[in-house]
Amino acid sequence: MVFYQRSTLATLLFLGLIRFSVVECRRNLLLESYVTYPAINCRKHTALLTDFGGNGDGIASNTAVFQAAVQNLSQVADDGGAQLIVPPGKWLTGSFNLTSHFTLFIQSGAIILASQDAGEYPLVEPLPSYGQGRDGPGGRFSSLIGGSHLTDVVVTGDNGTIDGQGSVWWKKFNRKKLRNTRPYLIELMYSNQVQISNLTLIDSPSWFVHPVYSSDIIIQDITIRAPVDSPNTDGINPDSCNNVKIQDVNVVSGDDCVAVKSGWDEYGIQLGLPTERVIIRRLICNSPNGAVIALGSEMPGGIRNVRAEDITAINSQSGIRIKTSPGRGAYITDIFVDGMNLQSIDCVFWTTGSHGEHPDLSYDAKALPVIDRINYRNVVAEDVKMVGNMGGIDGDPFTGFCLSNVTIGFGTQQENLVWNCTDVSGVSSNVIPEPCDVLAEKGPSDCEYPPDPIPIDIVELKSCSFST
Repeated sequence: MVFYQRSTLATLLFLGLIRFSVVECRRNLLLESYVTYPAINCRKHTALLTDFGGNGDGIASNTAVFQAAVQNLSQVADDGGAQLIVPPGKWLTGSFNLTSHFTLFIQSGAIILASQDAGEYPLVEPLPSYGQGRDGPGGRFSSLIGGSHLTDVVVTGDNGTIDGQGSVWWKKFNRKKLRNTRPYLIELMYSNQVQISNLTLIDSPSWFVHPVYSSDIIIQDITIRAPVDSPNTDGINPDSCNNVKIQDVNVVSGDDCVAVKSGWDEYGIQLGLPTERVIIRRLICNSPNGAVIALGSEMPGGIRNVRAEDITAINSQSGIRIKTSPGRGAYITDIFVDGMNLQSIDCVFWTTGSHGEHPDLSYDAKALPVIDRINYRNVVAEDVKMVGNMGGIDGDPFTGFCLSNVTIGFGTQQENLVWNCTDVSGVSSNVIPEPCDVLAEKGPSDCEYPPDPIPIDIVELKSCSFST
């Protein structure tokens, strides 16, 4: 039988400022209540946020508390790692970073409440694959929960909440008052073995979950909520990442529910880090101003081998949307979608080669993207305005589309033109209504969907616990 250890507060060292030494741990041998949860790895050491002076009244700032707790627990990274438990309460905080071999566990009834004070989010440099911030030419406000060059990091809970309190940031953005990019809710960079799960995330200032330059990522059992008119509140954006699983996620937001990216124009081309080997499964989406799944528009590192299955959406702008333009270069290829059930969708299949939105005027208009081998099968949609709006680039046609077993029903706001295809080519089978001539009938066979799993899909989570 394995006993899990719980820490007690170590001796306080008073050297002008209070510092914490490594939390000493003890074994819980008495009868106690245990919380169990699935994770990529379990931890030997446990501490509560209150061990470090945390105040859960929703008023007092806990920024220094979170920072001190993580710094303290980083010292046992090589001794089985540590888990920091956020107990019930409202824990106001600004930006803080995580560490390796570490779990942040947010209990049911606990809310990590993002400070609305911009001074609580230090400015950092633009991402190298973007060249500048997404909201303006300056840098970026640090994400609420961040980290870089980490290994084995878990952000999870038993449906605890992270509240980004984004309204003040949305107002600044809409009034064009921002030179620097708004904070993201969770952003992990240059990291591997990442898990984000079993949480409710609400009202991010901008993107909710942004793994970037990272690998071996599991994002599952997440609820994401933001007003449908909130700007750029994308749900999950894997960006120049490899081996990613996004599963059992429910998103209501003001932008794309899942957006797969890999940098921006010449900066992304120069860095050359693709996003590849991604599985998106059992996604539920509601986004009137965004796509259920977007590929791009920032994609000049390339996007390859993305799979989506068992996708559900209602009241969304588009089902699958491919967004690119001259200047992006690279490729979007080997995309496989199997099983979409859509209701009240403006356009089911939307592809555009003229998305624009360049970081500056230094992009190379001759850097044209390659779009090829895009497979959609087993798609049912009702109350649709338009089936397909599929446009490539003049002189750079998008090729290799395959559509099979697609049935689309229209609502009262049906467009006069239900298919629009320009500079694209491919094949189709059993598609209703009949597609464009450039999507030639190929007979009764289905479009391809790979039978072999990607590596992250066979990772088994361990059963971890702590005592309360």
